[in-house]
Amino acid sequence: MIVGKEIELLRDCPSTIIPAGDPMTLPKGKKVFVSQALGGTVTVRAEGGLFRIAGKDLDALGEDVAAELAEEPEAESPEATGPVSEGQVWDAMKTCFDPEIPINIVDLGLIYDLRLDEGETGGKKKVSVKMTLTAQGCGMGPVIAEDAKTKIEALPGVEAATVDIVWDPVWNPQMISEEGRKKLGING
Repeated sequence: MIVGKEIELLRDCPSTIIPAGDPMTLPKGKKVFVSQALGGTVTVRAEGGLFRIAGKDLDALGEDVAAELAEEPEAESPEATGPVSEGQVWDAMKTCFDPEIPINIVDLGLIYDLRLDEGETGGKKKVSVKMTLTAQGCGMGPVIAEDAKTKIEALPGVEAATVDIVWDPVWNPQMISEEGRKKLGING
């Protein structure tokens, strides 16, 4: 288990500052503490705050860490064959996580709308999603939306996806699913 582990970066590592959403390179040799490893990305704490490291850069944490994360079920989108279904898209979005909260974006209540329309090629679908964030000032919105878009577009049967961030209605903790509430230890 890598969560809670201190790791020294093996190379310069691109990252995203949480919650600002700005890109930053963490230098080789910097010591980081893994605070979350879900959905194929890692959130680390280091001098200067919290940072999200994308799946393509996990080798900076070491081969053993990258291998351990590759084995986690959340790191992969669900397998799908034939025409894409709404259920498969929901499942793909459940592999996307807020980098500060260990709950997927579906159970966090961030997904407001999902639509599948006919695509222009061979029976594939165009997927449109409307999502929100837990706070309007969060700069991680575009990063989370791009993660969802990438995972949806990886599904066979999807021609293209758009993930738009909306603010109406305003998100509140009552939108968290029962499963999400259990993970967070929230009653009611």
